Amino acid sequence: MNISGVIQGIATIAWMAFLGVVGTMIVRASRNQPAKGFSSLAIILLVAGILLTSIGAGLVFIQPEERGIVISAFAAKGYREQALQPGLRWIIPFAEQVTRYPISRQTYTMASSTGEGQVAGDDSIRARTKDGQEILIDASVIYSIDPTKIIELHINWQNRFQDELVRPAARNTIRDAASQYSVEEIVSTKRAEMEQLITSTLTEAFASNDLVLVSFLLRDIHFSEEYAAAVEQKQIAEQQAQQAKLVVEQKKQEAEQARQVAQGQADAAVIAAQGAAEARIIQAKAEAEANQLLAQSLTPDLVQYQYILKLAPNVQTIFIPSGNQFILPLPNTSSP
Repeated sequence: MNISGVIQGIATIAWMAFLGVVGTMIVRASRNQPAKGFSSLAIILLVAGILLTSIGAGLVFIQPEERGIVISAFAAKGYREQALQPGLRWIIPFAEQVTRYPISRQTYTMASSTGEGQVAGDDSIRARTKDGQEILIDASVIYSIDPTKIIELHINWQNRFQDELVRPAARNTIRDAASQYSVEEIVSTKRAEMEQLITSTLTEAFASNDLVLVSFLLRDIHFSEEYAAAVEQKQIAEQQAQQAKLVVEQKKQEAEQARQVAQGQADAAVIAAQGAAEARIIQAKAEAEANQLLAQSLTPDLVQYQYILKLAPNVQTIFIPSGNQFILPLPNTSSP
């Protein structure tokens, strides 16, 4: 609550009551009616009005985000050399007055979109790059008043610092920085560097004029229609080239995959052929060993026995007359 305002409100009521009492006294006097007691009440209200008005004029409440500059008729320089700090303060009524300055952060925005910046309409910064291209820049400057130099700011700028310092310094610095880079650099690799250059330059400019730069924000960069069309065509060409490169890479991968499949099939055929050959060798070796074992086990009697079995598999006994020739000639097992 503003105590000074409350006291001044009470003082106003006292003055109104005083005027009412005086008016009543005049009316009663014009009618030859006694005004006993009204004169004392009028004097009390008059004194109360003067005191309350003086107190209300002398009390000043400074908000936490403010500082007060006291313009004084009794000071040698015309102002107090120390700014008023937050809280309830006292000044000499009617001989001193206070000018308040905010020390909280303030934002000044310059943008092309209506309603975003402090100036209605398109307030973007028009600049030329190193290669002659025109660009439009949207930016915001976040700053505050240096509390230790607020008296100097009042002397040098009063309340004109935003329109006559912040805005011109920011726009001029942005234009100078943009002129040191090509449009390609601003768009891609050097945007952060340009933003840092602007921040550094504005920091020095503000510090020498009793302000503190908190942050500089490069919000957006717009280009002329011709350059925007050229950039769009370049991007389309780059995308097409990238797409073609991807297709070529895909074909290479498909060819490599087919080659690997063919190589796998060839390797499998070779392995299968080698397995078949090794199987035949093993089989031949087994057959040779079996034949060798069979040859070693053959005797004339066994051969004759097997011969008879082949002739009549169901015959178990053969009777041969004594001294007679065998009914069938047996194979000669003694000759090679």
